[in-house]
Amino acid sequence: MNLSIIIPLLNEQESLPELHSWIVKVMKENNYSYEILFIDDGSTDDSWNTIENLSKENSCVKGIRFLRNFGKSQALHAGFAKAQGDVIITMDADLQDSPDEIPGLFKMVTEENFDLVSGWKKKRYDHVVTKNLPSKLFNWAARKTSGVYLNDFNCGLKAYKNVVIKNIEVSGEMHRYIPVLAKNAGFGKIGEKVVIHQARKYGESKFGMSRFVNGFLDLITIWFLSRYGKRPMHLFGAAGVLMFIIGFLATGFIITIKLIKLYSGFDTILVTSNPLFYIALTSMIIGTQLFLAGFLGEIILRTKNNEERYKIASEINLQ
Repeated sequence: MNLSIIIPLLNEQESLPELHSWIVKVMKENNYSYEILFIDDGSTDDSWNTIENLSKENSCVKGIRFLRNFGKSQALHAGFAKAQGDVIITMDADLQDSPDEIPGLFKMVTEENFDLVSGWKKKRYDHVVTKNLPSKLFNWAARKTSGVYLNDFNCGLKAYKNVVIKNIEVSGEMHRYIPVLAKNAGFGKIGEKVVIHQARKYGESKFGMSRFVNGFLDLITIWFLSRYGKRPMHLFGAAGVLMFIIGFLATGFIITIKLIKLYSGFDTILVTSNPLFYIALTSMIIGTQLFLAGFLGEIILRTKNNEERYKIASEINLQ
């Protein structure tokens, strides 16, 4: 079986030679047939030149360079599209993921027949406040929302069957939730393996508060898409019906009160003076808008075209 190792990176020139040597050592020790795909996500340092030099030393090294920084999910998407191995390993370029874990992940996919195996960095060396606590919160929310019970969704070290990566769409910042995407695509055998986490050796972490916020927004998006992505009218239509019911009940109550007052001779107040009138009107307007949103969602779903989400500047050893 062939291995594809996909490594998205941003400004990691110092780590790349050491990471490459480490991977090659593991490949030779286990007699693996392999390819290494470095995806340069718009680095501004000398990362691309380093990848070019490594490809001259080792024909198994391949590279893709984006015109600018498009994000890790887009980098993984590009790597998945080009990967040719039967088993795909993804890992970060900062040396925090150990290549020595690859044989164990490979065996879980090939021998235990897992569709996807996610690494679990049980003991972490990241900053407690800026990364550990947000990661724990992410993982808890992802488990509760998705029903995929992994301890570490954020771990970049994962192994996949080729058929999995060819049948999922990774966009936005959905790379955190690839196991959820795989489950939604019908791949149910998802496992987890405790892996070693190493302290960053070079450079600085790319993690920031914007990624913390974006991660939660993407979690809401993936929850919505997993339940209503193929049938948006079911959500918006149901909400629209609820608003119409509220509006009709309020209208019925207003009419009833109006008739009672008419027959009793005490009708001196205009309908527009009743707060329920505005509740009924607002509810019906919102209900109409929700129905329109559902219809538009259905139309877009049926007519959408796959858009190019990144631009590639250069490739190495790829056709």
